[in-house]
Amino acid sequence: MPFTKLSLSQELITALPKTFRVATEIQTLAIPAILNQKDILAIAQTGSGKTLAYGLPLLEQILRKPSNRQALILVPTRELAFQVNDALCKAAQHTEIHPICICGGVDKELQKTELAKGGEIIVATPGRLLELFAENAIKANNISTLVLDEADRMLEMGFWADVQRIIQMLPEKRQTLMFSATFPELLENKAKDLLKSPVYIEAEKAVEDEQTIEERLYLVNKGSKTKALIDQISRNDWRQVLVFIGAKDNADALCKKLNKAGLCTAALHGNKDQAEREATLEQFKQRKITVLIATDLLARGIHVEHLPVVINFELPASAETYVHRIGRTARAGQNGIAVSLVCHGEADYLAAIRKATQRDLPLSELDNFPVTDKPSTGENKRSPRDKQANRRTNKKRSIKQFQGKAKRS
Repeated sequence: MPFTKLSLSQELITALPKTFRVATEIQTLAIPAILNQKDILAIAQTGSGKTLAYGLPLLEQILRKPSNRQALILVPTRELAFQVNDALCKAAQHTEIHPICICGGVDKELQKTELAKGGEIIVATPGRLLELFAENAIKANNISTLVLDEADRMLEMGFWADVQRIIQMLPEKRQTLMFSATFPELLENKAKDLLKSPVYIEAEKAVEDEQTIEERLYLVNKGSKTKALIDQISRNDWRQVLVFIGAKDNADALCKKLNKAGLCTAALHGNKDQAEREATLEQFKQRKITVLIATDLLARGIHVEHLPVVINFELPASAETYVHRIGRTARAGQNGIAVSLVCHGEADYLAAIRKATQRDLPLSELDNFPVTDKPSTGENKRSPRDKQANRRTNKKRSIKQFQGKAKRS
């Protein structure tokens, strides 16, 4: 449906990029319901246009009643906070509305100064928001609309206690909008307490499907993954590649190996400070960095325009995480490639992903990378005697205990 038929002001429609003239499914369903002051429970995959699905009607509501409306958007990560705020600022560029981003890693005093000037929309992470509430930098009773973006992610990351503390400070009479990529039972129970007669919305067709993402899965030896990764990037001449890995230390180690191989590479994870994370991501977006190795900090919430390739250096334990990872490519209906390097030890993860996605996801072998590792039989190869010896070793506490008995002369 064209945005012109969604009861939006001309200032908002004019600010949209030319490629955004037709609303996505989630936008078509959510915008009218939000403008009608309904609570919303929306299941929306990342990349489906959900930010504007709630952002545009929030802006429209403020334009209609500028004096008595303030919206609060809660998100789980700093990166998503910046992304959402940036999208809202662009949409509001022809208005007097000024969204404010509140999150950790940024000078709190500067944020207080900005809040003192006003701000009809606040995009915030839970921790920093609670700090500013405690310091009376934000008046909770002014908030008339609450948006929980990536609600399932906030639950997974352990932020729900903070979310509940925030909700208790807000006016009971408010509009609440919950957007989530998945809807586990625990979140369903939370939603029942938060939402009043909500409109349930679920986009039937997610962006991340097999029609827009070409999924390639290769069986490789565990010890060959680094060489296989380098070979794939070089052989295909990929100039912008997002690589997902499980642990922070492994990300840094892999980054060093790829740089040594001549690929301009950087690592992005939670141990990096906010300024470094922002600078690294911006360099990657501008293609000054060819390969960005990231932990699941980036599995949601980051939009890299026209990202062509995502690679799973390691399969995630969660099938949902796999879907969110590969969803970094093929955004907004574009095409993309998702490559996964799979070893025998990840067979259970692959089975879970196949079951959750209802896709075959066949494994192929790479040229020049023969698979010599054998699948685990599940049997413990260590003999009982070896186990007993190991237990005795673990009990020893001094170097003398590790020395053999002296032979008698």
